[in-house]
Amino acid sequence: MINSSAKKAILGAERKRELRFFCKSSELKFKNLELLDLSLTHRSVLNERPEGSNNERLEFLGDSVLGLICVSLLYRRFQNKTEGELAKIKSVVVSEDILSGLALELAVDTVLVLGKGEEQTGGRTKKTILADALEALLGALYLDSGFKTVEDFIAPRINREIDRVLEKKGKEDYKSELQELSQRLFKNYPAYRLVKRSGPEHERLFWMEVTVNGKSYGPCLGRNKKTAEQEAAHLALEALAE
Repeated sequence: MINSSAKKAILGAERKRELRFFCKSSELKFKNLELLDLSLTHRSVLNERPEGSNNERLEFLGDSVLGLICVSLLYRRFQNKTEGELAKIKSVVVSEDILSGLALELAVDTVLVLGKGEEQTGGRTKKTILADALEALLGALYLDSGFKTVEDFIAPRINREIDRVLEKKGKEDYKSELQELSQRLFKNYPAYRLVKRSGPEHERLFWMEVTVNGKSYGPCLGRNKKTAEQEAAHLALEALAE
């Protein structure tokens, strides 16, 4: 890891070795290491080197490239989903949380070029910096090797995140689905009520019911209120779909 004070206008041998190792470990191929280096250079270096360059323009490019790849994957995979449904999935998949996690998975944090101030305040762990650097990296890869190379590199990871979003939604998001449905059909919100609870504190059980437009569904059982509410919402969704 280096900061801006160690960076030269022309890459030194140590930095080249660092970048080559990064490429090998992350299964990347870059013909232009200077372009890769620029994609990893945070704007905080300008505090110490005003005449230098940073990765913001590459981030701007990479954001669009990533967006197109994600949209293409969603469009091809889910032909029966609406534009709104696809947009919701995309917003999660390309969120700062997801992108920063992918950046850490690729060890982007170990090769970032930061100004001294950003280095001292933990810039290598900041989600915004990591997510932006990943987008800049994709922008640089696009310029270095073309769209197909970027797609081959990032699409499997994006597909994995899409699957995780859908799995989470299927297991945990019945309440949100019911709220959206209730608003659309009846212009009101579901109301949840604790019917009873039983058992010792370490093995407590809860029964919850939900009322939608004057009709109650449940009660449903769960080991906590949240789980019981999700089960009641699931029951209501199934009934309303009939």
